[in-house]
Amino acid sequence: MSRITKTLIPLTAALLAASAPALAQEPAAPTSDAPFVFNTLLFLMGGFLVMFMAAGFAMLEAGLVRSKNVSMQCLKNIALYSIAGIMFWVCGYSLMYTGVTADTGWIGTLEPYSWPAAGEANEGDYSVASDWFFQMVFCATTASIVSGTVAERIKLWPFLIFVAILTGVMYPISGSWQWGAGWLSGMGFSDFAGSTIVHSVGGWAALTGAIILGARAGKYSEDGRVLPLPGSNIPLATLGTFILWLGWFGFNGGSQLAFGDNANASDVSRIFINTNLAACGGVVVSMLLMQLMYKKVDVTMALNGALAGLVSITAEPLMPSPLAAILIGGVGGVIVVLTVPLLDKLKIDDVVGAIPVHLFAGVWGTLAVPLTNSGASFGTQIVGILAYGAFTIVCSAILWSILKFTIGLRISEEEETLGLDKTEVGVEAYPEFR
Repeated sequence: MSRITKTLIPLTAALLAASAPALAQEPAAPTSDAPFVFNTLLFLMGGFLVMFMAAGFAMLEAGLVRSKNVSMQCLKNIALYSIAGIMFWVCGYSLMYTGVTADTGWIGTLEPYSWPAAGEANEGDYSVASDWFFQMVFCATTASIVSGTVAERIKLWPFLIFVAILTGVMYPISGSWQWGAGWLSGMGFSDFAGSTIVHSVGGWAALTGAIILGARAGKYSEDGRVLPLPGSNIPLATLGTFILWLGWFGFNGGSQLAFGDNANASDVSRIFINTNLAACGGVVVSMLLMQLMYKKVDVTMALNGALAGLVSITAEPLMPSPLAAILIGGVGGVIVVLTVPLLDKLKIDDVVGAIPVHLFAGVWGTLAVPLTNSGASFGTQIVGILAYGAFTIVCSAILWSILKFTIGLRISEEEETLGLDKTEVGVEAYPEFR
């Protein structure tokens, strides 16, 4: 026997002996904190995915506006996210979730929200701070919807004042009616992740703003023709759409609100699949319809078809079968193709198509809930849609009008011709194009 073999045999035996007790040990039993940890992790992961949607909105809008207004859209998006974050802490979360009841609940308390200090335990099934973060990024999404519609002709500061009131007061009050366990929740209104509560609220605010603000100069001719004003960067808009698509897995998946057991983890997985299939359905149907109607496929319609499919499935992403999810998203694609030209006929200038995507598809998605969820009724869904629409239209119209007749909403015709990058921001996104 060689010297090497004589050395290896006892060494190997010693290693095996040392490892045997460890291999024989039973796996450690999960602690009672495991559901809390996994639920909190779902909120945090879902939250940062939805936060990344802010980048998606910024890139989508930057690609669909003209080159002279790109810096302005980037500035608006980082500003609105920041304002939403502050306002949701100052009063938004408490208005939405604190002290709301199903009997008379339509508003919470007006105060900054607080959570346990560092090192102190949270009560409940998840960290309250993680819940705050998750709900805050939803709030910011509502404001992002408005930004794209009123692009290229609105002043910066009036827009940001509107954002502060929308995110700090309007969205939280209406959100309390359902997600805060308020009166609509007591009626049985169902909106899983916010087709109405987030998307149509943003859409109603955007529609009201577009009407009061008016169309961009040169968008509609005197004889009623629609004059195209092409965006600056289709690849950027496409990137923005894919970022939004990715973020939507956090938007819908995180709204399961639990991840600490087998059943909830399985449900989150189903939500991911249905969310993805609905977006796919929106793209394919919008492309087929464009080919049939116009003999060409507009890439911006395909992008908005994806987003409309995502908005459509957001009200109920868990219960549909895969085929039903594709069909629900596909109807969203039809809505985009048919309503974008309808808005132009009405001379309502929506720069990025946010109203068809978020408002019209959001209403459809909310109405579609009873088709797959037997616990919801069409009557209650309609009541919820009308309540959110009426509240948001009235509040938005008052606020937009106050801003218009005090500090003014719209830039001058000369400033619009030069572009907001020069006149409002002072930094041109594409300085080589003059």
